[in-house]
This record gives sequence, C-alpha cells and structure tokens, in this order.
Amino acid sequence: MSIETLQSGMDTIWVVLTAAMILLMEGGFALLEAGFVRAKNSVNIIMKVFADITIGTLCYFILGFGLMYGSDRLGLFGASGFFLNGDLSHIDLTISLDTYWLFQCAFVIAVISIVSGAVAERINFRAYLLFAVLMTSVIYPIAGHWVWGGGWLSDLGMEDFAGSAVIHALGGFAALAAAILIGPRKGKFSSLGTSSIALPSNLPLASVGAFLLWFGWFGFNAGSTLAATDVRIGHIAIVTMLSAASGGAATMFFTLFRYGRSDAPSVINGSLAGLVAITAGCAFVSDIASILIGAIAGILMMAATNWLEARRIDDPVGAFPVHAVSGVWGTIAVGLFATEGGLFTEGSWHLLMVQVIGLIALCAWGFSMTWISFKIINIWVPIRSTEDQEEVGLDISYHGIMATHSSTEFIDIKGPLLNIEDHHDDDHT
Repeated sequence: MSIETLQSGMDTIWVVLTAAMILLMEGGFALLEAGFVRAKNSVNIIMKVFADITIGTLCYFILGFGLMYGSDRLGLFGASGFFLNGDLSHIDLTISLDTYWLFQCAFVIAVISIVSGAVAERINFRAYLLFAVLMTSVIYPIAGHWVWGGGWLSDLGMEDFAGSAVIHALGGFAALAAAILIGPRKGKFSSLGTSSIALPSNLPLASVGAFLLWFGWFGFNAGSTLAATDVRIGHIAIVTMLSAASGGAATMFFTLFRYGRSDAPSVINGSLAGLVAITAGCAFVSDIASILIGAIAGILMMAATNWLEARRIDDPVGAFPVHAVSGVWGTIAVGLFATEGGLFTEGSWHLLMVQVIGLIALCAWGFSMTWISFKIINIWVPIRSTEDQEEVGLDISYHGIMATHSSTEFIDIKGPLLNIEDHHDDDHT
C-alpha cells in the first residue's frame, strides 16, 4: 500500500466521522429548541429538524452542491456538478468526491436549522418546507460559492475557516428577516410595548441539546481541515473549547452581577455564541485570542437579545443573537487577531477590510433573499399559522399529536396517527 493510498484512507475516515458529528448536531438543535419553546410546540420543532435533514440533503444533492462548488461563473455561482455529475475536476481533494459532499451536506443542514428556531411556535409548516427547499438549493449554496467555491470573495482573500460568516452570519440574518416578516407570537408583546416571557418547557433538555452542539462543533471546526494528519487539528480543538467556555463564563458572570442570578438560558446561548464566533478563525488565531473572542461574543449576544426585545422582534431561541451577531464578530475577529495578516498582530488593515466587505455581502444576501422568498411563498401558502392553530399549539395543528401523553389507554385513530378533525383533546379546545 502506497503512502498516498494510506493518507487518502485516513483522511476519508476522519472526514466521514466528523461529518457524522456535525449531523449529530441536528439532535442538539432539536433538543435545544424543543426545550426552549412551550411544550405544545415541541413536536413541530422535531418535524422541522427532520425536514432540514431530509429535504436539505436531497436539494443539496440535486442542485445546491453544483451551485456551490461547480465550475465558476463570473465569481457568482457554480455551473456543474448537479446530481454530483459533470465537471468537478477543479476541486483538489485527497478524499473522494462523495466523502467531500457528505461533509458539506452536513453544513447546509445546519444553516436551515438556524432559521427554524427564530420562527418557532408560529410558522406554517408547509411554508417552512418550501423555504427549506430554497435555502438549501439556492440561497446558501450561492453564498458558499463566493467564499469556498472559488467565487469573488475567495479571490479577495476572505478567510472563514468553518463558517462564522457563510453559515452563521448568513443563517442568522436570514432568521432575522423571517422573524420580522412573520411577526411575534401571540401575546409576546402588549399594546403598551411591554414584553412577556414564555417560560421554556424543559431547560435540562435544552442544556443536553447545547452539549450535543458543543460536541459536534469539534467536527465542525477540526473536520474542516479535511485531513487526518493536519497538524492544526489539536490547536483548532483547543481554541474551540476555550472560546465556548469563555462565552458561557462571560454570560454567567454578567447575568449574576447584572440581575443577581445566573440565567440558565443566557449561559447556554453564551457558550453557543463562543462556538459560533471562533468558527471563522479557529485555524488562524492564538489560544489567548480565542478566550477574548468567546467572552466578547457572549456579551454581544446578551446585548443583541435586548436589542431584539426593544424592537419587538420575537426570536424564541435567540437565533439572531447567537448566530448572526456572534458570526459577524467572529469574522471580524479574524481580521483583528489572525496570526498572519491581523490588525493587532501584524498591523495590517487589508484582511480586516476584506472580512467586512464579505460580511456585508453575505448578511445582505441572507436577509434579502429570505425576505423575498417568504414574500413569494406567502402568495401560495400563508407563512403564518392562524391564531387558533397557535393557541392550540403547532403539534396538534400540524402533526396531530402532542409530545407527551399521560393516558395509557389505546385509542381509535384515523389516518397515520391522529385525525384531529375527528378527535379533539378537551384540554386544547
């Protein structure tokens, strides 16, 4: 066996394993969001995650991957590789194309999951399915091409190792557009402008979801090396850990001194903010810089949460503060702290300016295309659930079942599980 064959085999194993870790993050999204929302909407959260995985996988295979990594056209999109066929010889890999596609597929599923949380508890499930098709087929792949597929931002020299900008900032601004357009949950804001809190249904569940996301993030960041023998893997792993820890610690102490108690949802999101922020620069910044990046991300997340509340924008799980704001900060931090080309390390402004240009383009693309997409979808399918559906809960309204049941008796059913036209729960009517 040649050295090249052995290297390719090791790299393949590494990439497949890390892709599986990233896919496990969908379990984290499901538990985190189900724990943060009210119990009557938990099944809907799970079903949206399954929609992300199933629809996202198929759409990325059919169209998305080709737009993202196909032969470049004008620096804007790819034009080959649809159905994983056609000319993809320009992609330089030590692993098979199938292996590379699997890893990238895990990323696209994560993007749409960001939007899912921001519109929780009030989006029409059918409308969400249509948006999932557009996000995974067109919106994310084109943006990804600009940075990772040989597009115009790649030519400028933008650095985004594992996706603070391409995945999180873009997904976060898409989530913001969706949340604004769909509007807040019924009863979230009063006519006087005051905000009401919907208590999380299960914080232990949400914390387990966060830990699964934290675990999967090592695949997200370290797996982006695409090589099992890359000497940067250890460094990437440690800065990922340090940034997540400092993000959680910063919010823990901030809420303790600001409000007199350490707020659990804030600490959970603070750790996730640290993870998001380090994703762009995990291969480019020092250990000390990663601690600072994570801590600032945690504080910015808190500030962004208050900003949303002040503007009566309802984001039940904090998708915009965690992903958009932390993603923006993490991408800028590369321009500040990168060991090569950073403003604070080498006194160069070039990389920072490129990072800012890239952010403006990606965030504007994510926000505007989501806004347009939902406007178009709304012509055929209402994007907002009805007041009655929201009051009863989206679990019963769209899926005909609740997350938990106390009854141990068998029931007569029609349809796959429960025909809600014929069977009504007295507690919800």
